[in-house]
Amino acid sequence: MNHHFVPKAGAGIAAAAILAAAAFAQSPATPAPAAPPVAAARPGAAQAGIDLTVLHVQVLLDRLGFTPGVIDGKGGQSLKAALSGFQKARGLKPTGEIDQPTLRVLHAYRAVRPTAMVTLSAADVAGPFTGPLPKDPAEQAKLPSLGYANLMEKLGEQYHTTTATLIALNSPQTRLTPGASIRVPNVVAQSRDYKADLEPEWKATLAMLNVDARQPTGDHVVVDKSEGVLKVLNAENKVIAQFPATMGSEHDPLPIGSWKIQGADYNPKFHYNSELFWDAKKDQEAMLPPGPNGPVGVIWLDLSKPHYGIHGTSHPETIGRAESHGCIRLTNWDAARLSMMIKPGAKAVFQN
Repeated sequence: MNHHFVPKAGAGIAAAAILAAAAFAQSPATPAPAAPPVAAARPGAAQAGIDLTVLHVQVLLDRLGFTPGVIDGKGGQSLKAALSGFQKARGLKPTGEIDQPTLRVLHAYRAVRPTAMVTLSAADVAGPFTGPLPKDPAEQAKLPSLGYANLMEKLGEQYHTTTATLIALNSPQTRLTPGASIRVPNVVAQSRDYKADLEPEWKATLAMLNVDARQPTGDHVVVDKSEGVLKVLNAENKVIAQFPATMGSEHDPLPIGSWKIQGADYNPKFHYNSELFWDAKKDQEAMLPPGPNGPVGVIWLDLSKPHYGIHGTSHPETIGRAESHGCIRLTNWDAARLSMMIKPGAKAVFQN
């Protein structure tokens, strides 16, 4: 079956409106020597509210390890946090804005364009796709996996973006079939030479999520509630990466203190126990199958505090905006990336 660029359920009026827009092409702009590489907005992106200069900065920050979460060409608190973290790490004033000092630093990476054309392979368009998942955990437990609802959702995760952004960057007539070329945010992994001791299935997940095999070595992490981020620090206590995070709620506050990361469970099953969730229907237990749309996404990093972990999510667009049941929630691609930076036994400090 051929797939077309159509919004998934719940994508909203804005995404639907993009489908009616005329197709457009984007070509890289040549930056002036005093500014970093940026691209002028094209009609389709402009109608979707996408600023390609912002998208370009998001792509560069993602590649440099100070990730903005979902790359959508729009401002917001996750981008501000990413910019502030990057600015601090580079010795700049932490304004959280795309200011001239930051642009001058990013100019060094001008060879990385904001978008890239990729050719879809048979593996890219392969399912199985689950469609909308049932809300009842007992019904979810009957499924073979908690996979992507459709191809557009999968491509969004693959390129760290949203359905609406993909639609805006391409013609709505684009057919999503093997051999087709589409324009995506330029986060394509430059190396997939993953460690030999990793399971093949997990290597495939890393590759699909465009997690580069070359990652800096972290010594410990700090989860900062006031900033809404997880920071990775090296042995010299220098911040080498930062990810937007959802952490705790009024009912399940972030467990302040120092803990240990005990290990990783890749593409995990999830033991659902309603007694651990204040807002769940009681007396329910189920073993949910693995999948990117499971409660903990593609990875669970177990903490020394019982029932707590750092994990992925089925809703990357909510990171930093929603609440959690006390755990630390990252996008699937950021959680997977973190697992390549940190070894079991690493300290995890949670602070206000």
